[in-house]
Amino acid sequence: MPKRAFITGITGQDGSYLAELLLRKGYEVYGLVRRLGTSNLDKIMQIQDQLHLIEGDLLDHTSLDRALEVSEPDEIYNLAAPSFIGSSFKQPLLAGEIAGLGAVRLFDAARARVPDARIYQAGSSEMFGGTKVSPQNEQTPFHPKSPYGVAKVYAYWMGVSYRESNGMFIANGLTYNHESPRRGSEFVTRKISLGVARIAKGEQNRIELGNLEGRRDWGYAPEYVEAMWKMLQQKMPDDYVVATGETHSVREFLIEACNVAGIKDPMNILEVSDKNLRPVDYTLLRGDPSKIRESIGWEAKTNFKDLVRIMVEADLELVGCSRRI
Repeated sequence: MPKRAFITGITGQDGSYLAELLLRKGYEVYGLVRRLGTSNLDKIMQIQDQLHLIEGDLLDHTSLDRALEVSEPDEIYNLAAPSFIGSSFKQPLLAGEIAGLGAVRLFDAARARVPDARIYQAGSSEMFGGTKVSPQNEQTPFHPKSPYGVAKVYAYWMGVSYRESNGMFIANGLTYNHESPRRGSEFVTRKISLGVARIAKGEQNRIELGNLEGRRDWGYAPEYVEAMWKMLQQKMPDDYVVATGETHSVREFLIEACNVAGIKDPMNILEVSDKNLRPVDYTLLRGDPSKIRESIGWEAKTNFKDLVRIMVEADLELVGCSRRI
């Protein structure tokens, strides 16, 4: 009998890559979608006929209970969360309900329905937020500064609580920024890669950005979902930082993207706007992946320049640009 996996957030960047990975490994894959008729299924369109999609919502415990009853998963991956961290400042209650309490609803439904299922809980570098310690590892104290980060810290500790109190297999992955051509266009990396592609095509003239000096530990999303899977193959559940261990600035990303697209002067296409500034921005967020490398043999393979190239080339193809400026 093939293993069964249940993924929340299956229509997102990580969920779609994880579903593809698990299908390649012979799993039966079930995914939670809020409403089949209105959900955006673009990222899973190529594999949709191989998936079992179940309607449900992290805000609704009854729907989660039913979804787990139907899917009877061996592994559960909780990837659903507000898609854009910046929006959590405008909707803090919703961020808490989905990213925080939503995880607990899932843990509790699993405890009742599939107590032996192995669970991956998606954490975030946002949980470290305003830390003064760099790089961060699994022992670094959390210091969230966004409502999203606060909610993720709550979900983390509730996962630990269910693990220790109920003997459940719950692994927390503290993932740093991971990007791909499937990133939403509201994220700065995709805003840049899609912007330079459209400029190369002659469809727009400028890219509007905020803080150019903001630094991120950027990795490649398909590699990060493999780390999630590896965590659930271990003998015992544990918590891991998933990162590259190096940071680059938004300015560096823009310059490298322009190099790929053949745009000679990045500053000529740039417009800096205060409306794109975060309420808080971080300069010290850099993950230490030593534990996951040494414990389960995972490490990031795609370097920064290759990540930018992959994203820009995909967007050049998307807009139908076969030339460089």
